[in-house]
Amino acid sequence: MYTIDELKEESGLKFLLEVDSKGKKSVDWAQDNKDWIQDLVAENGALLIRGLSIHSSKQFGDVLSTLFDGDLLNYTYRSTPRTQLKGNVYTATEYPEYETIPQHNENAYSRVWPNRIGFMCMLPPETGGETPIADSKAVYEQIPAEIKTKFSEKNGVMYVRNYSELDLPWKEVFQTEEKSEVEEYCKQNEMEFEWLENDSLKTSQTNPATINHPVTNDPIWFNQAHLFHVSSLGENIRDTLLDTLGEDLLPRNSYFGDGSPINEQDLQTIRDIYEKNKIKFTWQKGDLLLLDNIRYTHGREPFTGARKILTGMACPSRN
Repeated sequence: MYTIDELKEESGLKFLLEVDSKGKKSVDWAQDNKDWIQDLVAENGALLIRGLSIHSSKQFGDVLSTLFDGDLLNYTYRSTPRTQLKGNVYTATEYPEYETIPQHNENAYSRVWPNRIGFMCMLPPETGGETPIADSKAVYEQIPAEIKTKFSEKNGVMYVRNYSELDLPWKEVFQTEEKSEVEEYCKQNEMEFEWLENDSLKTSQTNPATINHPVTNDPIWFNQAHLFHVSSLGENIRDTLLDTLGEDLLPRNSYFGDGSPINEQDLQTIRDIYEKNKIKFTWQKGDLLLLDNIRYTHGREPFTGARKILTGMACPSRN
């Protein structure tokens, strides 16, 4: 009834599962097959399901929570703009269509992250707009030993954020208008905070650069140093922000955990390794991509035309 085909020519994605769910509600199909799907995701880290009939964010949320066998998570301590829909389903990051979103494990800059993440294609773009993925274990193995040693010896990664209209305001990031709630979150997560002029906020938090996979115990490159660092911006934007704000007030930046600067060439080496390991596929309407969020990163390619990709997360882990 079901077939698993290797996507060798199109993408190199390990598994494409083509399903025939005609005559059955998608959530019923998910309930009947969730154990099998969970095994496939656990074994392979990524699974693209093609052929389900899902027509709304609520249906997607119901299917995803069934397949992940748990409630979907709220997107808390945010780093990108999204719109929340029904059932803890969100739009994919709402950056302009001409921008590339680099490879990253969801919430790897935080103390809490999802073990599982799903993406649903409601409307594919005219061109581009792929959601490439990359094997975090392979990335770890390909990063030169001397770079990994630096991050280890210098206590991982320090993420520094200034919350303002230039990026995301703190009320959106922390999903509250109460400063006391922000302060409590920071204290619980060992995050330093400072209230600045004009009701703005600055935080810093140090997290590991690598973790071990909770099931396989494999070492995983699991951080967003390359994404938060000012060198990830285009040169013109970077120079303008530095000239206008200075380094201390940049919307976001990353350092070694001991506060020392990260060599930009090392970060470029890491970006190049992510680029080398990208796996792409062309979205089709109704596609459902399931990822082990620790084992696989994801990103977004530039696109033209309308594009609607939904996402949901489950199975929280804490550092």
